[in-house]
Amino acid sequence: MTFGQPTAGDLEMMNLALGEARSGLAAGGVPVGAVLASGGKLLAAGRNQRVQHGNPVAHAEIACLRNAGRRASYHGMTMYTTLSPCPMCSGAILLFQIPRVVVGEAETYEGNLAFLSAREVEVVLLDDCGCVEVMREFQARYPDVWSEDIGGR
Repeated sequence: MTFGQPTAGDLEMMNLALGEARSGLAAGGVPVGAVLASGGKLLAAGRNQRVQHGNPVAHAEIACLRNAGRRASYHGMTMYTTLSPCPMCSGAILLFQIPRVVVGEAETYEGNLAFLSAREVEVVLLDDCGCVEVMREFQARYPDVWSEDIGGR
């Protein structure tokens, strides 16, 4: 599988997503952040709030889509997420036909980027050390919380 190349705008949007992740960690939650953008314009942001809301489906990508509100189309949009999407979030990306996903890292959780790519979603993997660091810190501080969700697999 090959990954697309990031643009300068991608790095800016990922920094916004990473800010969401860091806010989540500061609140004792899973540090995954996501933003949705079109043409370099931020449309919505969200963070994982599974712990804060006691909601197992309150993942960052889902929160971001909820915050974006109804859209007639997601054509031309990009989802930015600090961590490789889980199957649920990948399904939402496919359901709404988001054509491009920029992923901060897939080291601490591999996800299934090939699944998205095989369904014609352009995937850009940044291997961002800031995204890795925030997740490693969370995994060290809250191993039981990580294990509740995707870490226990």
